[in-house]
Amino acid sequence: MSVYCLALLCIGISGLYAFAIPRTNVDKRNDRPIIGVLAQEVYNPPPKQNSYIAASYVKFLEGAGARVVPVMINQTEEEYKQLFKSINGILFPGGGVDLVSSGYAKAAGIFYRLAIEAASQGDHFPVWGTCLGFEQLLVLTCGENLLTRTNTTGVSLPLQFTKDAMESRLFKDFPPALMKALETANITENSHSWSISVENFMKNEELRKFYRILSTNTDGNTEFVSTMEAYSYPVYATQWHPEKNAFEWSKPYYPHTPSAIETTFHMAHFIVNEAKKSFHSFGSKDEEQKHLIYNYNPVFTGTTFQQMYFFE
Repeated sequence: MSVYCLALLCIGISGLYAFAIPRTNVDKRNDRPIIGVLAQEVYNPPPKQNSYIAASYVKFLEGAGARVVPVMINQTEEEYKQLFKSINGILFPGGGVDLVSSGYAKAAGIFYRLAIEAASQGDHFPVWGTCLGFEQLLVLTCGENLLTRTNTTGVSLPLQFTKDAMESRLFKDFPPALMKALETANITENSHSWSISVENFMKNEELRKFYRILSTNTDGNTEFVSTMEAYSYPVYATQWHPEKNAFEWSKPYYPHTPSAIETTFHMAHFIVNEAKKSFHSFGSKDEEQKHLIYNYNPVFTGTTFQQMYFFE
């Protein structure tokens, strides 16, 4: 998918900005949510290991009471549409693939479009982006890559909250002590070399209309957006990694303090609760079980990720 095509997609979506999300099933809750986690390409793949998902994202969601379905790359649009009708949200994980031409990017574009269309009809389907997923959402929303280089590879930072953070859907129910820790302690881990500067974000009308900035950070030279949520849609993203605090151990800069661990679980709790507002489901128990991550075994790698799921 070209940036030009993405731009056309976003032109169509931008016409929906004025709509508030109609809320249906407000008194109901789905206590058996299933969330998709998008796979991505493996560089120089060995046999039967063409794509992967880091196990920490799976544990992240499972720890808050969700089940996980791997969303494979390079499927047909019809297959993605059917899966969209069956799951209750999707997570775009961190990684290192192209934001336009990769199978990850193409699948993300389809789910993003379906989620926006569904929300405008009162069908709640949350989309979450972490790191690469954060960057992918930016490109999908505005139709171009506005990222800039930052010195943010392997560093944990405190968040610089904006005035909107306390009233945001994401942070408003966080305990005050945890919000203080997030603001003062180095407990949000960054593993990215590209960021959206506040300047570039504010210059782009599509981004300004669609997303509320909840926090920023700086590498000492560039102030960049680190947490955001959509104004009118259940779309959320962090440039930092909430899942690493509790589930990854290979790097000394991964924070494991009590507040860091608490951050992991409050973020996961929020995402899963958003998924509980969705009532999509598989057509049968057998179909559901066939798709679950339980059909695959994680591999201990001991590298950047402790464990990884690989797919053919």
